[in-house]
Amino acid sequence: MRILKFGGSSVANSEAIRQVRKIIVDKLADHRLAVVVSAFGGVTDLLEEAVVKAAEGDESYSDILDDIEARHNKVIKELLSIQKQSRTLAQFKMMFNELDDVLHGVSLTRELTDRTRDFVLGFGERFSAFIISQYLSDKEINAGYLDARKIIKTDKRFGSARVLTEETYPAIREYYKKLDEDSVQVVTGFIASTLTDEATTLGRGGSDYTASLLGAALKAEAIELWTDIEGIMTADPRKVKRYFVIPQLSYEEAMELSHFGAKVVYPPTMQPAMKVSIPILIKNTFKPEQEGTTISAESRSGESSIKGISSIDNVTLLTIRGSGMIGVTGVASRIFSALADAGVNIIMITQASSEHTVCLAVLPSQAEAARESIEQEFKYELNDGVIDEILVEHELSIVAIVGDDMRHTPGISGRVFQSLGRNGINVVAIAQGSSERNISVVVERKNETKTLNTLHDAFFLSRIKTVNLFLVGVGLIGGTLLKLIRKQTQKLLDDYFIDLKLAGVSNSKKFLIDEEGISMEHWKDELDENGESADIEKFIEQMSELNLSNSIFIDCTASDEIANTYSNVLKSSVSIVTANKKANSSSLSKYEELQELALQHNVAYLYETNVGAGLPVVATLKEQILTGDSILKIEGVFSGTLSYIFNTFDGSEPFSQVVRTAREKGFTEPDPREDLNGQDVGRKLLILAREAGLKLEFENIDIQNLVPEPAREVPTVEEFFDILEDYDDEFQELYEEAQSNNNKLCYIARYEDGQATVKLEQIGAEHPFYGLKGSDNIIAFKTQHYEESPIVVKGPGAGANVTASGIIADILRISNAPSFGKEY
Repeated sequence: MRILKFGGSSVANSEAIRQVRKIIVDKLADHRLAVVVSAFGGVTDLLEEAVVKAAEGDESYSDILDDIEARHNKVIKELLSIQKQSRTLAQFKMMFNELDDVLHGVSLTRELTDRTRDFVLGFGERFSAFIISQYLSDKEINAGYLDARKIIKTDKRFGSARVLTEETYPAIREYYKKLDEDSVQVVTGFIASTLTDEATTLGRGGSDYTASLLGAALKAEAIELWTDIEGIMTADPRKVKRYFVIPQLSYEEAMELSHFGAKVVYPPTMQPAMKVSIPILIKNTFKPEQEGTTISAESRSGESSIKGISSIDNVTLLTIRGSGMIGVTGVASRIFSALADAGVNIIMITQASSEHTVCLAVLPSQAEAARESIEQEFKYELNDGVIDEILVEHELSIVAIVGDDMRHTPGISGRVFQSLGRNGINVVAIAQGSSERNISVVVERKNETKTLNTLHDAFFLSRIKTVNLFLVGVGLIGGTLLKLIRKQTQKLLDDYFIDLKLAGVSNSKKFLIDEEGISMEHWKDELDENGESADIEKFIEQMSELNLSNSIFIDCTASDEIANTYSNVLKSSVSIVTANKKANSSSLSKYEELQELALQHNVAYLYETNVGAGLPVVATLKEQILTGDSILKIEGVFSGTLSYIFNTFDGSEPFSQVVRTAREKGFTEPDPREDLNGQDVGRKLLILAREAGLKLEFENIDIQNLVPEPAREVPTVEEFFDILEDYDDEFQELYEEAQSNNNKLCYIARYEDGQATVKLEQIGAEHPFYGLKGSDNIIAFKTQHYEESPIVVKGPGAGANVTASGIIADILRISNAPSFGKEY
C-alpha cells in the first residue's frame, strides 16, 4: 500500500489533473493505492474570503462563489466524457448548493463561528476529491470518492482539531478492509469530523496530515507527497539561486528545517508516519522522473556535513539580563510560564553560561505581549534594579543550518562564523541544541539573504565561490580587465573554483546593476540599453542594498570623486580593489581611516596596481612587514614613462624630441607634463612609505619637477613643447656630464633616514638600476633582513594588460584562491 497525496498546485487545473492520473496509473502497476487531494490551487483562500465577506454582509461574496463554481464546472467539462458530464455536473451542483445555502445563512445572521468556518473551508477538498474520483472512473480506474469526515475523528477544537487516533485508526482500517484490492479511494485532505459528526479541519499542512494518518493506520510502505517542486531544497530557491535538492533527510532533520522556515513539510504532519517509521517521499508532479526527497528514520551522509539551511525572515529578540538572575533558581521557569500564559510562542532561546542574560526570539506580532508579560512577572526585580529594562530588538532574522552529521564533524561552528565574518555579517545571538543537529544565528533582517547565500556557498559550494564584481571605470584598464576575466573565466572555475560574476558596471555616462549578472562580452550593449544615468552615490547605494556575499568594488578610474566614496563602500562590508592612487596618496588621516575601516568591517582593501601595475610591489612590502622585518630604504624607478625617456635619451636627438616621440608611441599621458612633473612618482613613493609604517604626508616629499617653469602653466601641449625645446641644451648638458662620469641619468624615488625625495640622478654601473631598459620599473627594498642584498622587483610598470592582470590577482587574493595567498 502506498499513500499518494497531491497538493493544490498539483490539481490546479485540467492539465495538472491529467498528469495526476498518469502518476496514479503508473503506480497502480505495482502498488495498492490511496489518494489524498487538496482543494484546487487557491480555492481554500477564496472560500475564506467569501465566508468573511458574507459575515460582514458584503454581497460580493456571491461573486466569489460564482467564480468557484465556474472554475469547477470548467474542469468537469474539460476532463470528463460527454456521457459522464451531465451526472457529474448535477452531483457537483448539489454539493455546491449546500455551500451556497451556508454562506447565505452567514450573510443573514452576520455571525461566523469557528465551526461554520471549518465547514465552509472543507468544501474545497470535497469538490476536488469528488471531481477527480469521477475523472478516474471515467478513465476506467476503479476509483471511489471518500469524504475523510467518515474515517478521521477529532476533538472539537475547530480550526486546528486534534485527531483522536484511537477512534480514527480502526475506522480507517475497517473502511479499507471492505474495498477491492484495485480500488483507488480519492480521499479529501484537510477535513475531519468530531465524534458527533461536526466538520473540523486539521490546520496547517492538513492534507499532508491526512496522508500521514492513512499511512500509519494502513501500515503503508511509503507516503508520497506530490507538489510543484522537486523536493526539499538545501535553501529557499527564492533567496538562494544555486540551491540543490536534498535526496535524503532524517525525520529530525526535516523537522528542524521546517521549524525554521522550510515550507514543504509541516512537522506535526510527520508524526503519525514517524512513529511507525514510514518513509515520506517529496516528489514533483510535473517532473515525476526526478528523484525528489526521501524522509526516513535514518540520515544518509552526503558530501556536506549539513543537509540544509533555512530561515525565519522576521523575528523580534527580547533580552532579559541583570545581576539578579545569577544563581537564582526558577528564573527560566518564570519566563516560560509568563509567556505561555500570554499565548506567546518562543521560536528560539539562548542563555549565557553566566546566567546573566537570556535571549528569546518571538514573532513580531507577539513581541509586545511577550514584553508586557515578562515585565509583569519581574516587576519587583525591575523596580529594584536587579534586572535591567527588557531590551526589544526588531527587524531580525533567524538562519539555521541543519544536519545529523554536524555532531560528528569538528569545525562546523568555526566555518559558520568565519564565513559570516568575512562577509561583514554581524551575529546578534546564537543557539545550538544539545543534539548538535542545528546551529541557529540571529542576524539583521537586511542580511538574511546574504547570510543564506554565504553559508550555502561555504557548505554546499565549498569548492566553488561566486564573487560579485562591481566595476567603476571601463576605459582602457577596465575594458581590458573585462576581456581578461572573460578569457580566464573557465580556467578560474576549473582550477581555482572561483566564479567571477559582473554584478555592476559604470562608466562616466551610465551605470547598471543586475543581481543575476551582466555579460562580460556584451556589457556595453546591456549598459546602453538598461543603464541609468551615472551617479556613483546611487551605484554604491544599490550595491549595498543588494547585499550580495563576496562582493568586490573595483575602481579603474583616476577620479578623486570615486576615491572619496571608499569609506561608504567599506562600511557596506564590500571589499575594494583599486588601481586609483588618489585615496592612498591623499591625507595620512584618510589613508589610515580606510585601513581601519577595512579591518573593522572585516573586508579587503587592496591596491597592488597603485605602484608598478602588475608587479608584486605592495604585496612584497606587506609580507616583509608582516614577518617582522623593518624597511631601511625604499628606492625605485616608478614611472614607465620617465624610464623610457631617460633610457632612450642618448644625446643623439634633442630631449624635447625624445619626449615628443614617447607621446606619439603612447608612453606618456596626453599632456606629458603630468609625467615630467614627478607628482605621480611622488604619490607612489608616498604609498610605499606608508605601507612601511611611516607617517608621511605628500608635502613632505621633495619632488624635482622636470617641466621648465615657463612651460608649467601654458594652456596647450604644443606651447609646452615649444618652450621645452628652449631647454634642450640644459638636458643635453646633464646627459653629457653623466656620460663623462661613466654614469647614466635616472629619475629615482627614494626614502631613507626620514627623507623622501624624487629627483633626476646620475647612477654608475654598480647601481642595480643601471641596466634598466625600455619602460621597465624597478623597485629595491633594503630591510633589516635584506640589508646586504636588497629585494628587487623589476618589470613592466605600466600598460593595460599588466595592470588588469594585477587587478585580477588582487581579486583572487580576496577570493582566497590557492597560490594567491591572503592579503587581508
